[in-house]
Amino acid sequence: MKHTAIDLFCGAGGLSAGLEMAGFTVLAGNDLFEAAGKTFVQTHPHAKFISKPVEDLTVEELLNETGLKPGELTVLVGGPPCQAYSVYNHQRGMHDSRATLFKEYLRIVKGLRPEWIVMENVTGIYSIGGGEAVRKIKAELKALGYEVEDAVLKAEDYGVPQERRRVVFIGNRLGLPISHPGPTHGPDQAEPFTTIKDAIGDLPPIQNGEDPGKIPYLDKPATPYQALLRGNATTIVNHAAPKLGQVNINRLAHIPPGGSWRDIPFEMLPSGMKKAKRSDHTKRYGRMTWEGLSCTVLTKCDVHWGAYIHPEQDRAISVREAARLQAFPDSFEFAGSKTEQYVQVGNAVPPLLGKAIGDHLMRMLSVKNKAEAA
Repeated sequence: MKHTAIDLFCGAGGLSAGLEMAGFTVLAGNDLFEAAGKTFVQTHPHAKFISKPVEDLTVEELLNETGLKPGELTVLVGGPPCQAYSVYNHQRGMHDSRATLFKEYLRIVKGLRPEWIVMENVTGIYSIGGGEAVRKIKAELKALGYEVEDAVLKAEDYGVPQERRRVVFIGNRLGLPISHPGPTHGPDQAEPFTTIKDAIGDLPPIQNGEDPGKIPYLDKPATPYQALLRGNATTIVNHAAPKLGQVNINRLAHIPPGGSWRDIPFEMLPSGMKKAKRSDHTKRYGRMTWEGLSCTVLTKCDVHWGAYIHPEQDRAISVREAARLQAFPDSFEFAGSKTEQYVQVGNAVPPLLGKAIGDHLMRMLSVKNKAEAA
């Protein structure tokens, strides 16, 4: 039986890629971000990409593009833009128009009547409006006939070499039990955490600001993770580093692996940071360690924001290194400017987290299939 998916707010297609790894057929994706749409089209050739604001997307259009009838879609997935919910947005609140985009998702749920729904967002959604957004999501889905459960999933628990937290809502209208995937990686699991070296240790060295274009791999993959993400790729793309000014390069020279802004001589610190307490800004100007996990990959791997300095080379991580830390296959060639490429990577659901969700959905779907066969 073919299990189908449609991905709203799909971006470059990280969640779609994970669902496809789990055996789903992604029929369509929708997003407004043009560069992300180009990436999605290149990497999901069997899916239809619909480029427009979700407010303008109609149920009829989705049905026509996919050949489905209401009730036939297996799962509708999506992550409404998270900026309004993020702890990094100090102006967040239900008054932010982006905080109501989940209503558009609900409108499409009502029209498509998928068997299952999956929504993901940042953990800040729990505190916005005193939990108002979460209560509304669950109450409105219940009114449409869906029972929903939410949980915080940690990307590193599923093989992603990064500390990343996401709230995942899973629901169905079938009356089936709902649960979330259990951890597969970590000290108490069958597999250890995937380290930064496991993820990017095979990528060729590059200079600050360098963009070598398409280049060959230097060696065979050294870890199963590298082999998995290489797949059938024969060249490395998007291995381009941002250009840091000389003043920052001089600062980086003082930062050891695991170090941060505290290792920079006081007189070399940015003026604003000279006033900071030693307990503040713990990730700023952080240099990664080979055996550690990455901090959360954001839409701009700026050394001023977090630990985005390469473990050995005096530069910020490249787009491809950020993509590896997000568990994107090397076959993903990100379109657009370098800035747009970082945004696509940072906004995405890590494909391996998407795969864990997809695998778990498949297990829950098997309950229905067995019941129907009995």
